[in-house]
Amino acid sequence: MTIRKGTPNDMAAVLGLIQELAAFEKEPDAVLVTVDDLIRDGFGPVPLFHVFVAEIENDSSDNQQAKQIVGIALYYYRFSTWKGKTIHLEDLVVKETMRGTGLGYALYSEIIKQGKKDQVRRVEWNVLDWNTPAIEFYEKSGAKVLRDWYVVQMDEAGINDFVENKIRK
Repeated sequence: MTIRKGTPNDMAAVLGLIQELAAFEKEPDAVLVTVDDLIRDGFGPVPLFHVFVAEIENDSSDNQQAKQIVGIALYYYRFSTWKGKTIHLEDLVVKETMRGTGLGYALYSEIIKQGKKDQVRRVEWNVLDWNTPAIEFYEKSGAKVLRDWYVVQMDEAGINDFVENKIRK
């Protein structure tokens, strides 16, 4: 297994893992991002995200690629008014067939090491309340699961409705 920074050529595999995560989280039709979006937004003049990929050698002897991406850790930088620069881990995904191999731990470790290297004061991420194995893993690693905070989002329809109907003109 090799963990390395992702490249534009990796984005089709990255999108495949994002789609696998969406299915795992019971939202299989929620992914709207495309390979072109990932390339533009991750590798343009001001990248909006960074990604580590976990790659393994394929065992197959046919004409498939010699290496296969089987995990990702996609992150970006945020600013906290209390802490300063932070890293937000958006997604840590391991192909279902590779779970339990230590690959997730290796990707997770790479993110924490990146935070140390960048001298951030916090690495943060979200976890679904029903994902007990992930919660236990994070707590065992020393992370705090903040159970008294809610994630708040406004989707595209909500943004449009707010701008069109709720802003006082």
